[in-house]
Amino acid sequence: MITIDVVLDVEGLLKSCKVTGHAGAGPKGSDIVCAAVSILTKTALKTLTGREGIIVRVPAGVPERGRFGMETDYTGKGRDFLAAAGAFLTEGLVSVSEAYPGYCIMNIHKERRN
Repeated sequence: MITIDVVLDVEGLLKSCKVTGHAGAGPKGSDIVCAAVSILTKTALKTLTGREGIIVRVPAGVPERGRFGMETDYTGKGRDFLAAAGAFLTEGLVSVSEAYPGYCIMNIHKERRN
């Protein structure tokens, strides 16, 4: 089972995303659920990293097989891009968890940004 924990700030902007586990929906290397989650999260990380006005922190040892995590922050210039990228990531992950509820669970939390 893949567990996804997304934290949004009070404005609905992506604050963090953590993914753990394996779906087990198919053989290693051919699991459509793992592939979907991996592509969404890795693309979001690549899209946000190095973008002006966006700060991305990745915990040590991430990404690795069965584990992903990132934390985000922004300055004024990065807010709109983070809003769009975070909404795309969140909606994509929700779609995967709804399509494959036996293999993927998603939790969305709201917290204040420090």
